[in-house]
Amino acid sequence: MKQDRFGKAGVLSPEQIHHLFSDGLIQSRDHALFGVCLYTGCRIGEACTLLTSDVINTSGPKSAVLFRWHQTKGKRDTREVPMHPQLHDYLVAYAPDLTRTYLFPGRHGRSYIRVSSADRILRQAFSEVGLEGFSTHSFRRTALTQMHNAGVPTKHIQRISGHRTLAALSGYLEVTDEQVEGAIAKLVF
Repeated sequence: MKQDRFGKAGVLSPEQIHHLFSDGLIQSRDHALFGVCLYTGCRIGEACTLLTSDVINTSGPKSAVLFRWHQTKGKRDTREVPMHPQLHDYLVAYAPDLTRTYLFPGRHGRSYIRVSSADRILRQAFSEVGLEGFSTHSFRRTALTQMHNAGVPTKHIQRISGHRTLAALSGYLEVTDEQVEGAIAKLVF
């Protein structure tokens, strides 16, 4: 499914994101789950294992999403990502059960939604709207690329993404031929 990108998940355009969230993803839980991935740049496994208390409280969504060290890929560092207004709205619409441990409970409510289940939901949504070459990791690549294209310093993006090195982060940033040509055109000697 990831052809022409050397095994990397595709980066979604704003139009594709809008189409996916308005026509492909139906349930408010799915908007919230994949909104967490898109608006924090986290991995799907990090989103699936979020604790309710680390994202929302009785007065509503918190000002930041907390990813505890044991939920991250490297299991090294805890990080906080500021709450995006759209993610805030998705969480309000989702209205999770505050008595549940996990923000996104699994099928029987005893644990968290499995990555394989989230992947299946997303693949169906992509199919519904006719998008190919994308995966759950597309949200992470999209978020990090959008921040980079908006001029956010790479050290800030690195802190948000949790990458240990700038070299690791650079593999997530998609650069178009037009951007390369524009950079070359700006050379002044």
